[in-house]
Amino acid sequence: MAGIAPNPAALYVHLFGSALFCAVFLYLRRESGVVYFGYWGLAWGLETAAMICALRNFLGGAWFWLYPWSFFEFSFAVALLAAAQAEVHPEAKLKARVLLGYPLFLLLVYGLGAGSSFAAYHALHSLMLAAFYLYTYFAAPVMDGLGRRLFRVALLFLAVASLHHAVVFSYARLAGAAPRWAPYAPYHDLFDFGLQTVLAFAAMATWIGRLNERLRSLGDQLTRVQKETSRSIEVDRLTGLLNHAALSRRMESARGFVGTVAVCDLDNFKEVNDRYGHLVGDEVLRNIGNLIRASIRKEDEPFRWGGDEFVIIFYDENLPVVRNRMQQLEARLRNFQVRGHGSLPIELSWGAAEAAGRPLREVLDAADREMYSVKRMRH
Repeated sequence: MAGIAPNPAALYVHLFGSALFCAVFLYLRRESGVVYFGYWGLAWGLETAAMICALRNFLGGAWFWLYPWSFFEFSFAVALLAAAQAEVHPEAKLKARVLLGYPLFLLLVYGLGAGSSFAAYHALHSLMLAAFYLYTYFAAPVMDGLGRRLFRVALLFLAVASLHHAVVFSYARLAGAAPRWAPYAPYHDLFDFGLQTVLAFAAMATWIGRLNERLRSLGDQLTRVQKETSRSIEVDRLTGLLNHAALSRRMESARGFVGTVAVCDLDNFKEVNDRYGHLVGDEVLRNIGNLIRASIRKEDEPFRWGGDEFVIIFYDENLPVVRNRMQQLEARLRNFQVRGHGSLPIELSWGAAEAAGRPLREVLDAADREMYSVKRMRH
């Protein structure tokens, strides 16, 4: 039909472009093992088969090739929906039963007597594709990301373009030639291929975006694991307090420390070990660790310095307040209860020193000297 027959150059461009995209996506599927790329490779393989049928129809003039051409075009649209769903759900499978809609299309063709008219057949075929592109547009998951948005926009434009083709071919069927306002009708394959190319690049952009999301997620997980590992290395397993190594790092890194440091020691802990055994001694240390954590603020840091010695760093706290808190802790230990042994009073010697512009190490030394001075006075 004059002015409406496809342009051979446009068909060849569409054919070789589709074959190239098919090869690229199948290669990516083989190298990555990603199902998503497999569906895209299938889609472009079906489009390649459709273009071969279109060329056979154009070059040989056999109407028979229009039927497999429309079937492969329909299958291409189905594969696009499967690819869109597989991007979100990798376990999703191609719903081949959707292809049962093609016999309904053929029944419509025969019922309207469009099987013997190139333009009428193309008009019905374009309507069918427009309907399925719209269905895929609404069925495809709505997600963030440039690639995902571009995919949906390309689907919408393909639906609009297919509706436009239906109008052009319907006009040609009635008037016997392409409308004057559509001189590009023979090149509609190039327009379709251009939109399909946008789909292909949207697929790549979507996958790259998803990989970036995974990398960010893995980076966040790695950072969290590193923090947890670093924290576990600094924690004393018996008491749950920070250990000697953590205290050493604080003294090395803390400059311009503001606050007060308390150092405390259990006076009669050796007697507890000798009388009740080391298991009870460990239970005492574990409970004292819990008691110290419950007696201070979240921003303060308690340490097990070694054996039965403990250090508490009170940030932004003055000496009178810290002395009051240490006296309360000392009073609680006098009523200490040991599981299975009842009341077991624990005597605590402690000393405290305020920073007053000194480095943390000097403040700790001052608190330690005061603690030993108290211990000597008691004994």
